[in-house]
Amino acid sequence: MSEAARLLLGTPHACGYLSGREARSAFIDPQFTLNPPRYAELLKMGFRRSGAYVYRPACTACRECRPVRVAVAGFKPGRTQQRCLKHNSDLVLTRSDSLGEEHFSLYRDYLSARHPTGGMDPEDREAFHSFLECRWGKTEVWDFRTGARLLATALVDVLPRALSAVYTFFDPAEPSRSLGTLAVLKQIEQARIANLDHVYLGYWVEHSRKMTYKRNFKPLEMLTPQGWQPADT
Repeated sequence: MSEAARLLLGTPHACGYLSGREARSAFIDPQFTLNPPRYAELLKMGFRRSGAYVYRPACTACRECRPVRVAVAGFKPGRTQQRCLKHNSDLVLTRSDSLGEEHFSLYRDYLSARHPTGGMDPEDREAFHSFLECRWGKTEVWDFRTGARLLATALVDVLPRALSAVYTFFDPAEPSRSLGTLAVLKQIEQARIANLDHVYLGYWVEHSRKMTYKRNFKPLEMLTPQGWQPADT
């Protein structure tokens, strides 16, 4: 990147992954010009986006957040993942570029059931759009339906050589379908079809139960001080 990106340090806040810990993030200056190729390079350096803002952890006394990605070429679904695909073979995947009322309704149901104390207001429509959408990127809305019924939605950033899983929300009344797992499996599948190298899954936090599912997508790579290495999870 020829243009230098300035980092801004955010204020400390309660960690959303590990109870009793304080978290802090460093943000790319919003004045820096972003686009999919530049964001792809930042992903390789451990950054992530929330809405239009790009950040990475900058905690003083903790290094538990480790960026992880799936190496698409080497991925083979395990038995549980194969069962997930078979169980959801009735669902149809469609891809678009916009969020609507139907998505907001599903998002509200998901937050109310799965993250009632997570600090996100399910009734805040403005926050819904600002959290998921991104004016400088290429973000796709992946919908999983049975007939006309929307069961799950995944927001996926499309990059020159990778996909990045932004956020997935789904019908909390369908726990047996493992819709979160399905969304990642389909992203890996579509990345392989498009001859892409990686699917980025955000951060891995070893002692957070919220992150346990990521260890099931192998070969998983983790960003270390020595660069991207096979993850020992």
